[in-house]
Amino acid sequence: MKISGFTIARNAIKFNYPITASIKSVLPICDEFVVNVGDSEDNTLALIESINDPKIRIVQNAWDFSMGKKVLSHQTNLALKECRGDWAFYLQSDEVIHEADLSRLKANMQKYLHDKDVDALRFKWLHFYGSYFRYRIDHGWYQKQDRIVRNNGEVESFGDAWGFKRKDQQTLRRKHSGCFLYHYGWVQPQDIMTQRRVNAENIGFTALQEGERREDYSYGDLDRFPPYFGSHPHVMAERIAQHELSQKDYASIQKRYWWHLMKILKVRYKTFKRIKERIE
Repeated sequence: MKISGFTIARNAIKFNYPITASIKSVLPICDEFVVNVGDSEDNTLALIESINDPKIRIVQNAWDFSMGKKVLSHQTNLALKECRGDWAFYLQSDEVIHEADLSRLKANMQKYLHDKDVDALRFKWLHFYGSYFRYRIDHGWYQKQDRIVRNNGEVESFGDAWGFKRKDQQTLRRKHSGCFLYHYGWVQPQDIMTQRRVNAENIGFTALQEGERREDYSYGDLDRFPPYFGSHPHVMAERIAQHELSQKDYASIQKRYWWHLMKILKVRYKTFKRIKERIE
């Protein structure tokens, strides 16, 4: 069995994507990792090259933004076409896998290697927000998605690259991996978060008010979101330690929830109580 990792990258430094952590988080179980690097305004290409691992294979493409947000799935599919493994493990630039889950994921891929009724493996998501110790489960934040797909030419990324589908339009046949995907896209310095939202608007993801384009993004009161008591992938340790808002929030959580069993045991979990309404 061979496993290909793959991702797309553009302006990773400018927008503070943890892309090196993302790639390194799955390299131990990958036989290769394909990175499709777009024409960037920073040193994204050099950053990927600095990982200096023989498993990494870089391809370069120009991004056509006249496609709107579909440019992301188009570039994702270009990277997927370069993959040579039996399975293709996709991570976006702000998605990271915990080292404790690698053996289980590899075992799942081995288990379903010859089961043609399995197209993909699905993850439970942890959408961290504002702090590395808060996550969102309210309306609009999807809680599971596919990130490992069978590399047989029958599956493709679609839309804004948030998921995959079968090319024959049949339902994607999936199994749950039982593992978490750590999504860190919304844990950023507030000025960087504003820049990222403006960039998202330019691509076609959202529409901002004039003030939202000029002012630093506000995460609001973090206490309205569930606390996370578990560990993070070790490749994220330095970023987490340097994030001032997270460290303040962590101290508050430690004090407020000193009695909580999950905190004491440091269990990696998220609450089963889904908040249906959108939290502003």
